[in-house]
Amino acid sequence: MIIDIDENLCKGCEICSDFCPKGVLAASNVINSRGYHLPKAVKREKCTGCKLCELLCPELAILITKKT
Repeated sequence: MIIDIDENLCKGCEICSDFCPKGVLAASNVINSRGYHLPKAVKREKCTGCKLCELLCPELAILITKKT
């Protein structure tokens, strides 16, 4: 899976990491231009493509796509 996080839209709420059933996403030390800590894929290989993070993101900052 390709996990694309729009750094300019993310507000660091951590909903994506809190609700990921596989623990794919976690908070990082990277801060975006708005001053928020961005999530990062720490277990990318465990992503099943359920898109729960994409659906729950209030800022629409996450896009999950299948590798071709």
